[in-house]
Amino acid sequence: MEDAIRIAVTGTHGSGKTTLVEDFLDTHRHYEHAQEPYWDLAEQGVAFPDAPTIDGFTEQLEHSVRVILGSASEADMIFDRCPLDFIAYLEVLGEKEGVEWVPSGKLLAKIEAALSTLDLIAWLPLSQPDEIRESIDYPKLRQAVDTRLAGILRDDDLGLLEHGPRIVEIGGSRPARLARLGEASA
Repeated sequence: MEDAIRIAVTGTHGSGKTTLVEDFLDTHRHYEHAQEPYWDLAEQGVAFPDAPTIDGFTEQLEHSVRVILGSASEADMIFDRCPLDFIAYLEVLGEKEGVEWVPSGKLLAKIEAALSTLDLIAWLPLSQPDEIRESIDYPKLRQAVDTRLAGILRDDDLGLLEHGPRIVEIGGSRPARLARLGEASA
């Protein structure tokens, strides 16, 4: 039996992550799916404030880590978001609030462990022109998180990816994104 493939799709809000995950699952039906932590927690009754907060994103980060680590022995999996998304949001929100967000040593160890179980991180950076036609909430936050993710994923400026998953940047049309993810996961 071959080893299971574990993919996380990452990007700022409104970058097409969930659409790509849904398209991928339509053509790769044997994959298990872990939905975005926000929706998973909301279904469990967690109430988030209307505006993005450090506490809300910390809770999502911790949930993401638990889900990834808790599914380490399962079949092929695709995760809508990964811990790096939440780190980017937390750093950007912290900077905006004038505080430096830094994970505890215990949380950092769990983040590293979760990332080490992934084979591939598919990153959807924002495109120019933006492919999303509808209005996006918090456009400045969206852009800042996209910029921060570029530093995390392209430059590994957190030092979390040296022995971690392969990173693939995915852009283009919806069919092109699906084809690229299919090729990268083969």
